[in-house]
Amino acid sequence: QVQLVESGGGLVQPGGSLRLSCAASGSIFSFTATGWYRQAPGKERELVARITAGDTTNYAESVKGRFTISRDNAENALYLQMNSLKPEDTADYYCAQDRDRRYGSNASSEYDYWGQGTQVTDAS
Repeated sequence: QVQLVESGGGLVQPGGSLRLSCAASGSIFSFTATGWYRQAPGKERELVARITAGDTTNYAESVKGRFTISRDNAENALYLQMNSLKPEDTADYYCAQDRDRRYGSNASSEYDYWGQGTQVTDAS
């Protein structure tokens, strides 16, 4: 049974930083595409960043230059470093993994495994 567990969310002032972590059991992150998604109240879930098995990354336009996705293969962990946070970054953040595909896609419907989410909230 695959389980993804996020951590690192919290209350943050505009301009601040947070680092989200996602730990996996029952699957290997480096084998397939993984990503971070977020969902703000009243909005649809959207891609924040993703990384392929080959380490290709892509980001939502709204976070480019501020967020960095990375993966630690030895720890089997996925990270999202978030800098220069803005009030509009407030959302529940989820890590996700494609079960089979190394490259994957941006569509959340294509991801098979999801964590329970961690909340990032603007403190202003």
